Amino acid sequence: MDVGARLVRDYEDGAGVARSGPVDWPDPGSYLAATLPVWGLAAGSVQAFLAAGDRYREVTGTAPIRHRLDPARIAASFTSDRLLRIDGAPIGAFADLSGFFPTFDGWVRTHANYPHHRARLLNALELPADAPVEHAEAQIAMIRAADLEELAAARGAIVVQVRDEAQWRAHPQSVSAAAGPLVALAERSDRRRYTLPISGTPYQPLQGVRVLDLTRVIAGPVATRALALLGAEVLRVDPPQLPEIPWQFTDTGQGKSSTLLDLRTAGTQWESLLDTADVLVTGYRPGALERLGLTGRPGLIHARVSAWGFTGPWAGRRGFDSIVQAATGIAVVEGASAVPGALPAQALDHASGYLLAAGIVDALAARTADGLGRDIRASLARTATWLLSERGRTPDHPAPVAPGPHTTVTHGRIVTAAPALAEFPDYPSPAPGYGRAEPRWPPAPVREPR
Repeated sequence: MDVGARLVRDYEDGAGVARSGPVDWPDPGSYLAATLPVWGLAAGSVQAFLAAGDRYREVTGTAPIRHRLDPARIAASFTSDRLLRIDGAPIGAFADLSGFFPTFDGWVRTHANYPHHRARLLNALELPADAPVEHAEAQIAMIRAADLEELAAARGAIVVQVRDEAQWRAHPQSVSAAAGPLVALAERSDRRRYTLPISGTPYQPLQGVRVLDLTRVIAGPVATRALALLGAEVLRVDPPQLPEIPWQFTDTGQGKSSTLLDLRTAGTQWESLLDTADVLVTGYRPGALERLGLTGRPGLIHARVSAWGFTGPWAGRRGFDSIVQAATGIAVVEGASAVPGALPAQALDHASGYLLAAGIVDALAARTADGLGRDIRASLARTATWLLSERGRTPDHPAPVAPGPHTTVTHGRIVTAAPALAEFPDYPSPAPGYGRAEPRWPPAPVREPR
């Protein structure tokens, strides 16, 4: 069985457990309750990551551990932005120009959490940078949804028309989003002499694996945080010219180091990091990495996550979980055409993150035998297509049950969700100071060549 098919089997095993569950579980649907089977998506993606970790332990001779799927822990991890507290206060996950807005003939959903995205949206609306939200709402109300979607894309802003499932299936991007496996893995012909990492422990089998994290927001950071949980050395690299949302980094930066580096001018400093990395995880749109010369390292595991997929007319467009929900019909399923709704979590992001991490771990295990580099791809739109195709819709579901107190951890002034993996009481470390690390790896133990 190839790696992609194995991941799907693992996912389905976890989703099946989620649908039945032990007798002492609460109703699985009570966590992440929605019309669509979100709990099955969450449990399936976490199970896929657990199974990949077990295969890596077997390949590297590390002792196995016992797992259990705790619905409350998984739900808490998937809704971590709602559980996050800084100095006792919750955070606002969406900015005032991020959300659903009525148009001349329907609805759109916008995303303007980052300052540069807000500026582009206002520019697309032909409004000044300091325009109040009311002016933006009035302008949006005078434009057709499809026209605003295209206008925003041309200006680099993030707006999609809210579609129902039939409208999405008729869209050209829907075909590309549904094509291929949930996680795509492909061997490359490049090789390098590979050395096994230092002997890992049962709970940290990835000790000695170096991961460069060039992702933001949720899906990519969740994948690299999961790798850090299993012992990988993760260095997140952000461009100094683009601001980050502090709470978002706090929510997904556990177990990592964080540095600032402009890849356009970093030269040999970046080359050295990349040449000594085992894994590169990126969230750039197709083509951007090639223009920066960041591909083609022999033996490198390169994992990519995107919003819309890597082919099709929208492959180069920006997108986020909430935006993909709106475009693919999920917002209508969870609400109505008259009043769109949303999933109880950024579930496309989190599930895609765990699935991407599972693919990375399997690729690392395979590389120990053949030394081959591999490309791994996941997209939010592909995950959305999977969710929409799954059986078990519950349109008359109750409100989601809040996870219990055992699902959070506290570090000083920060309260965050505990890991989704119930065998881990906490992450290796809280999120570090943003950008405070030097752009280099810490000294590594001496390893014998394989």
